Amino acid sequence: MRPMRSFGGRGGGGFGLPGLESMSSKLAVGLVAGSVLYLLLRSQGSAAGSLLLLMPTGVFGHLFVWQPLTYAFIESEPISILFGALLLWSIGGWLEGYWGAKRLLMVAVGCTALAGYLLGLAAFLVPLPYVYQGGWVMGSVLWVAYGLTIGRGQTNFWGIPLSGNAFAAIGAGFVLLRVLTAGFASQLPHLVAMALVFAYVRGASPKRLLLHFQHWRLQRQLRERSKHLHVVPKDRPDRDQYLN
Repeated sequence: MRPMRSFGGRGGGGFGLPGLESMSSKLAVGLVAGSVLYLLLRSQGSAAGSLLLLMPTGVFGHLFVWQPLTYAFIESEPISILFGALLLWSIGGWLEGYWGAKRLLMVAVGCTALAGYLLGLAAFLVPLPYVYQGGWVMGSVLWVAYGLTIGRGQTNFWGIPLSGNAFAAIGAGFVLLRVLTAGFASQLPHLVAMALVFAYVRGASPKRLLLHFQHWRLQRQLRERSKHLHVVPKDRPDRDQYLN
């Protein structure tokens, strides 16, 4: 049974904040640094700042292929920057201790960036004339991943004891509230990224998907070969032609 974890309050063991040399702290520092760079460029009227954000129509349409990576480290509001960095540092620190640094990086940045690339592909099919910041997308990914990893184990949210699954549901609930207030399109990166991390934590890793694909392909080949086989009747004459 996993020990109780806490978020936003005392007791229950806490996350155990990591040092500045950890991957989670580097993600937090990256969010602050990327956000400050974007704000400086924007204050100077430079168009370079907007090229760091995610524009789905430009990812493949104009080959802005770096945007799904850079937008993950940008927020423009001070509260979003502060609490986003704290979320990456605290929740990310717990996940880093449980998963390791490489897997944390793969999930945090991988799911956030993959959501951006998928939206870039979707922009060929439907109009997506939007611009997205992604600091809280990455934060939501880790929030949901943390809750699902604990699962039925117990954590607490601002002193309220609840299961890890409920904690993940709260993170998803914040996104759904923003859908209701700001519109569905405004939260597309959040929704896609959370679907990706949900599938990953539940076992849909690239390696497992490849194994399922290989199994399906093998079964299909066996079925194709079986169509050319014929059952020999029991009462057949004992002649050599049936042996060839």
